Amino acid sequence: MSALDGLYQEVILDHSKRPIGKGELEPAESALTASHHEFNPSCGDEIDLSIAVDPETGRISQLAWEGQGCSISMASASILSQLVRDDELTIADARERIAAFREMIQARGESEPDEEVLGDAVALQGVSKFVMRVKCAMLGWVALEADLTQVEAQRS
Repeated sequence: MSALDGLYQEVILDHSKRPIGKGELEPAESALTASHHEFNPSCGDEIDLSIAVDPETGRISQLAWEGQGCSISMASASILSQLVRDDELTIADARERIAAFREMIQARGESEPDEEVLGDAVALQGVSKFVMRVKCAMLGWVALEADLTQVEAQRS
């Protein structure tokens, strides 16, 4: 195992043991909110992911989730939460990150992800080599995508 693979494994284990964003959503009264449940029938992983969005700026002001599953799905949701929180993403920014993550996770290790865009999520690149684990890694990201669609409908 290379030093980089070892570091990536540490990032995944750290996020699965000490998840960021796990808990209940406590949005501001004026916020637009959405919640979505995703379930992976092949392994039983599931997540409920909720967001609050500032209606004026379109920025995601809060992301919270509850779930159970393997370390990959829980770490991925935690990494996603950190990315949203630290980068103060707008709806458009979040869609860009979801697309970049999806491209990385479906590339089977054949593309080089942009660490500037994905941050710690690049630690999950190795998952792309294991087809059965791709849905585990995507679970939170797909839930966020559904939440964004709900919020966009509320804004229009």
